Amino acid sequence: MKDMMGSNPRGPLKPPMMGDNGGGGLSKLPMMGDNGCGGLSRLPMMGDNGGGGPWKPPMIGDNGDGVIGATWEGAMKKARTMSTETETESSSMKDAFSKYADYLNNINDKRERVVKASRDITMNSKKVIFQVHRMSKQNKEEVLDKAVKDLAAVNDQYLSRLVKELQGTDFWKLRRAYSPGVQEYVEAATLCNFCKTGTLLTLDEINATLLPLSDPSVEPLQINILDYILGLADLTGELMRLAIGRISEGELDFAQKICSFVREIYRNLTLIAPEMDDSSDMKQKMEVMLQSVMKIESACFSVHVRGSEYIPLLGSADTSYPLLGMPDLE
Repeated sequence: MKDMMGSNPRGPLKPPMMGDNGGGGLSKLPMMGDNGCGGLSRLPMMGDNGGGGPWKPPMIGDNGDGVIGATWEGAMKKARTMSTETETESSSMKDAFSKYADYLNNINDKRERVVKASRDITMNSKKVIFQVHRMSKQNKEEVLDKAVKDLAAVNDQYLSRLVKELQGTDFWKLRRAYSPGVQEYVEAATLCNFCKTGTLLTLDEINATLLPLSDPSVEPLQINILDYILGLADLTGELMRLAIGRISEGELDFAQKICSFVREIYRNLTLIAPEMDDSSDMKQKMEVMLQSVMKIESACFSVHVRGSEYIPLLGSADTSYPLLGMPDLE
């Protein structure tokens, strides 16, 4: 028992200590990374393949030898191709819409300039018409000469600007922008021509005055038949006012001439109006034209009836009736 309890001739038996190597010394505990030879072994690092080199994760299409297979190459090539095609389509679409935006911006800018020119033509053409209405027996030639000069100024200063904006282009697209000014110009030009010559100024004669304003190298601006007819419809209203004024001045012959001229215009336009588009405002203008014709006829008829009933004052030697324009009644 004693021997078993640790009897030892060299002394009492000591229990082995942690780290005792049996020789009385302390053994070294194996350290992390100890290779058993007293040195530190190299710890395996993340990615270590055991041969000292970094470990690479297998790639898509890797066949085990580090070679990328055809599947990965095809996928990358397809992705690059699709990306290039998408960028090309996006770029071409952007360029196309940029062109559309530039075109619309240019059209809008041109429309604004055309509207401004049309307003100037309208305003100055009305001044010519007002000048004609100042005409009387005494100053007829003087007033008409000034009206013709004012009309030429409208042609040179304002209508020329409109011609330069629209020549060589598809001016039908902007017709609604310049049509009011052109109609007013036609009205003023035909009114001056009728008061001077007693005839109707034709569309060809009006367009002939526009040719010197145009560039010979491009297509010139020509007033279309629709604007010309609408201008003639407005002319009848001005002639009605002129006829009433001439009757009050005693110029019955001139008023009768106006009545016949307006009646002839109305008769011919009644043949054309049914064939015209309803959006041209011609239907409304025809109604106004009929009222103008009826007013002129009524005024001339009233003068004839009252003139035939007129009895000069007793003892008066004047039998010419200049106010009424009637011959001597026997």
